[in-house]
Amino acid sequence: MTNVFRFIQQTRQEAAKILWPNRRETVTTTIMVFIMVAILATFFFIVDSIVGVILRLLLSINF
Repeated sequence: MTNVFRFIQQTRQEAAKILWPNRRETVTTTIMVFIMVAILATFFFIVDSIVGVILRLLLSINF
């Protein structure tokens, strides 16, 4: 039982050390994530379209 109370005490001590981001950091990071998602979605859309065109050309060739 002593170990449980000790564990809870240590957990609270460690939680007190956490530095939470402020509102500006959170908004900035969120905007950066949305921008990166948009860039990567566009990139993968373009790559997928190119691969699709190439595959359609290869499959349309009659031997």
